[in-house]
Amino acid sequence: MEPIRIEITILEPTQKVWDLMTTPNHIEKWNFAHETWHCPKAENDLRVGGTFTYRMEAKDESFGFDLSGIYDEIIPLKKIKYHLEDGRLVEVIFNEIDATTTEVVEIFEPETQNSREMQRDGWYAILNNFHKYVENYK
Repeated sequence: MEPIRIEITILEPTQKVWDLMTTPNHIEKWNFAHETWHCPKAENDLRVGGTFTYRMEAKDESFGFDLSGIYDEIIPLKKIKYHLEDGRLVEVIFNEIDATTTEVVEIFEPETQNSREMQRDGWYAILNNFHKYVENYK
């Protein structure tokens, strides 16, 4: 199945974008698609062969799940490639537009249970939360 690609431009330096995307205490602040959800726990071993696990839960505790994966390639400030526990591949690219602007591109293989549009919208909502978090973090 053809991968889905989303991107967003963030008006912050690449180092800041990278740090806030990869540090567990920051991941917990933005890693959810809707305000009725949250990410109460994030673990991240950012190295090739390292793993991550993010707990995503509805705030009313009606539903939750862990998203886990293993890192396949890391080029600091440029690219992160990993595969999810179900084998789907994900690539995150950090393009430095200039000293204060970073484009983040996410390319991911869709799963088969939900429509491509629903998956794209969900991943984009999380990326947009990240965007807002980074631009408001001082």
